[in-house]
Amino acid sequence: MTTASLGDRLGGAVRSLLPSRADYRDVRRTWRRDLLAGVTVGIVALPLALGFGVSSGLTAEQGLVTAIVAGVLAAVFGGSNVQVSGPTGAMVVVLVPIVAAHGPQTVALVSILAGLVVLLAGVLRLGRAVSVIPWPVIEGFTLGIAIIIFLQQIPLLTSATQASAGAHSSNALVAAVQSLVEADWGYVPWAVGAALVVIACMVLAQRLQPAVPGSIVGVVLVTLLCAFVATPLAVIGALPSALPAPSLPDVPISALPGLAGAVLTVAALAAIESLLSARVAGSLEDTGRFDADRELVGQGIASIGSGVFGGMPATGAIARTAVNVRSGARTRLAAIVHAGVLLLVVLAVAGPVGMIPLAGLAGVLMLTAWRMVHAGTVRSILRSTRADAIAFVLTALVTVAFDLVIAVAIGVVFAGVVAIRNMAGGTAAVLEPLPGEHESGDERIALVRLDGPLIFASAERVFERVTGLDGVAVVILRASRIEHVDATGAHALADIVRALERRGITVLLKGVRPAHEDLFRRIGVLGSLRHQNHLFDELPDAVAHARRHAAQGAATDRSTSRNAAGEDAQDDAPA
Repeated sequence: MTTASLGDRLGGAVRSLLPSRADYRDVRRTWRRDLLAGVTVGIVALPLALGFGVSSGLTAEQGLVTAIVAGVLAAVFGGSNVQVSGPTGAMVVVLVPIVAAHGPQTVALVSILAGLVVLLAGVLRLGRAVSVIPWPVIEGFTLGIAIIIFLQQIPLLTSATQASAGAHSSNALVAAVQSLVEADWGYVPWAVGAALVVIACMVLAQRLQPAVPGSIVGVVLVTLLCAFVATPLAVIGALPSALPAPSLPDVPISALPGLAGAVLTVAALAAIESLLSARVAGSLEDTGRFDADRELVGQGIASIGSGVFGGMPATGAIARTAVNVRSGARTRLAAIVHAGVLLLVVLAVAGPVGMIPLAGLAGVLMLTAWRMVHAGTVRSILRSTRADAIAFVLTALVTVAFDLVIAVAIGVVFAGVVAIRNMAGGTAAVLEPLPGEHESGDERIALVRLDGPLIFASAERVFERVTGLDGVAVVILRASRIEHVDATGAHALADIVRALERRGITVLLKGVRPAHEDLFRRIGVLGSLRHQNHLFDELPDAVAHARRHAAQGAATDRSTSRNAAGEDAQDDAPA
C-alpha cells in the first residue's frame, strides 16, 4: 500500500467521524417538523433535566446545563440524526454513589475524563460492541434502572430538605427505607399530594390529548398552587439567569487515581445507553443511517463539554429521543432546537422555574420510571427460555442491589455461558454404518461423523467418545459437518488421532473444510496423521482405503495366529 493511499484511507476514516454538510441535507424539506419536534421535546425535557439534576445529589442547575450543552454537542457531533442527549436516570443511578464517595465537586471532572474515554472508544471503532448485549439483559438493565429511579424519589417526598436525602445510603433501596423510617409525617401528605397532582396531569394528558406535555402542565399547576397556598414544600431554589463560564474543575491531581473506577463506570454506561437509544430510534422510523462509532465520538465530546461548564455526564436519552422521533423529527435540527428551548428557559424564566416544588419533579420521575417498564415485554421474557428469564431477573436484581455496569457484565457473562453450553450441546460424535453393501472386514472399520461446533466446551466429550471405540482397526473421521472449531477443539482432534494411532488404529480424516484447514495444519491435526494420503475429500475414497487397511490387518492377524500356533505345536512336541 502506498503512502498516499494510506493517507487517503486515514483521512476518510477521520472525516467519517466528523460533522458534514450531508448531516443537514434534508433540513430544507423537514425544517418545520424539526422545529415543532424540537420545541416539544424541549418542553418534555425541562422537568426531567431539573429532576435528574436533583436526584443525582447535585443541583437542578447542573441538570439543566447538561441538557443544554450536551444536547447541542451530541446533536452536532453524534452519529444519529434524531438522538436527544442529556442527563438520564441511568446516569443518575451511577452518580449517586460517586457523589456520596467523592463529593459533588468531582462530578465535572468525572464527566470530562469519562467523555475522553468514550471519545477514544469511538476513534478506535468500538461502536458495534453493544451488539453483544442480549435483549433480556438490556430489558433487565432497564427494569433495574426504573426501580432505582422510583426509589430515589421517596426521600424527596419524606423530608422538607434535599440535604436529608443526601445523608442517606447511596443505595436507592436502603435510602428509601431510611427516609421512610425518618419521615416527617406532617410533610409527607403535602409532598405526596403534589406528586399525585403531577402524575394525574401526565396520565390524563396522555389519554385525552397526547400532544399536550402533561408533565409541564402538572408542574406548572403545582407551582401555582404553592404560590397561592402556604405549604411546607421544598422548592428548587434560585437558578442563574445565564450559563456558567467554562472552566476546568478544581480537583487536586492526587484525587485522580481514586476516581478511575468511577470514570470507567460512567464511560461504559454512557456508551451503552447512548448506542442502545440510537438503535431504538432507528427502529421507530426511517431516520437515516446511524453511525455507532461517530455516536461515541459525539457523546464523548458532549460529556467533555458538559463537564467544562460544570455539568454532569450525558448520554442519549431513550424517552426524549422517542418523543423527538414521534413528534416528526428527521434531522439534527430538532435536537439543537430542544437545547435552544432549554437555554431560553435559563435566560428568560429562571426565577419562576426556581419556584417548582421538588415533590412535583419527584412525581414526574416516578411516572417516567413506571412507563419505562412494559408488562408485555416482561411477560414475553419470563415465558421464553429459562436461561433468558434468569438473565433478565439476575440483571435487574444486581442493578438494584449493586451497580449498573456490573449488572450488565454479569448478565452478558451468564448469557454467554448459557449460549456456549447450548452450542456445545449440539456437538456430537455419531457412529454411522459404512455406505454400500457390507463387505468382509467392515466390522473392523468405524465411521464417525463429527457434528456441530468443536469448541473448548465440547472437545473433551468428543475425545472420550471417539477414543472409547474398541475392536476396530480403522477409524474414519468425517469432519465436513463441523460448523465451527477453535484452538481447543482442533487440539482435541489432534489428540484423538494420536491416541488411536498409538493403539495401532489407523485414522483417516475426511472432508476438512477449507475454512478449518489452516487451523488444523497449525495446531497439528494434519501432521498427526500416519500418512498424508490419509486425508480425503470424498467418502467413497476414504472407505475404499479403510477396507484395504482392514484387509491387510486381517491378513497380518491370520499370519501371526498361524505362526503362534506352529510355535505352540513345537513346544508341545515330545523331546
